[in-house]
Amino acid sequence: MFAVNDIVMYKQSGICKILDICEKKFGKETRQYYVLCPQDDPNTTIYCPIDAPSDIMRYLLTKDEVLQLIEEMPDEETAWIENDRLRKEKQAEILRERDHKRLIRMIKALYLKREEQQKAGKHFHTADEKAMEEAEKILYQEFAQVLDIAQDEVVPFIVGRLDKKI
Repeated sequence: MFAVNDIVMYKQSGICKILDICEKKFGKETRQYYVLCPQDDPNTTIYCPIDAPSDIMRYLLTKDEVLQLIEEMPDEETAWIENDRLRKEKQAEILRERDHKRLIRMIKALYLKREEQQKAGKHFHTADEKAMEEAEKILYQEFAQVLDIAQDEVVPFIVGRLDKKI
């Protein structure tokens, strides 16, 4: 069970702080709720039922887990889906699930494809660019929080760690 002041990852809204645990009546049913405040939108209040499915809310990664994910980034295999519709569906699934390794593979695949397109003088699909930005936001928001750095410092941090590895 989570506690007041815990910082958690809430699937729909990203990083949130638990402000309170209370009993609320929405409709006819009275239940216990976590009262969440999203990091990105402090004027919003979210009520998450305590008995919600366990994949809705989780603790943030530890610093060691983030560093391990960074260390493994170069070894992550990527695959490009040529069919635009199928690629968009897969991207949406990955963004919904918020699985770290899948997000990393997706970002890496999109980054490599964008580089390839630029070298060939072609445009990168806007939908792919947006999917990459959303995946980076999800991943880098958590990395920044855990590493106690600004979100715009995450990429330089990752590059620095990987440069040391080489």
